Amino acid sequence: MHIYEILLLAIGLGMDAFSVAICKGLAMPKFSIRKAGKVAIYFGTFQAVMPILGYFLGKQFESFIIQIDHWLAFILLGGIGINLIREAKAGESEAENDQLDWKTLLSLAIATSIDALAIGITFAFLQVDIWVSSSIIGIVAFSMSFCGVKIGSVIGDKFNQKAKWMGGILLIGMGTKILIEHLFT
Repeated sequence: MHIYEILLLAIGLGMDAFSVAICKGLAMPKFSIRKAGKVAIYFGTFQAVMPILGYFLGKQFESFIIQIDHWLAFILLGGIGINLIREAKAGESEAENDQLDWKTLLSLAIATSIDALAIGITFAFLQVDIWVSSSIIGIVAFSMSFCGVKIGSVIGDKFNQKAKWMGGILLIGMGTKILIEHLFT
């Protein structure tokens, strides 16, 4: 994968965290750099760590799955993308309270990074540099989460569903690109 593909993937993965961060910002009576940083650290860290965990899980099963890796990437990315779009269509919204205790943030960080675990499994089959990719994913998620809190505190719920739509479309596109490249090369 090229660096621009990793960046697009990171943006797609970060949309769920971005949406939750917007909700956190909505619930805050006043924007706080400290609170936004706390949300961003949790989300960015988990978005960076989960692909690494998935990668090493995937490496354990590489010899069994190498023949269908492109289909797995397509299904995982497409499924995650479709789920984001489904959430956007249903108007689902997470974390509409301003609790920033470690239990709340930990559960939200895990919930928004499960898709990153699946991406890590996909990375194992695509021979992606996991350290560079995970770093990019973490930095992008951190940045998007910080901005999400700020946006949420300033302009409200307007972008929550749009972010999920865009993330879903990006992930489906990446999965389709991987499938097409493997089928026609």
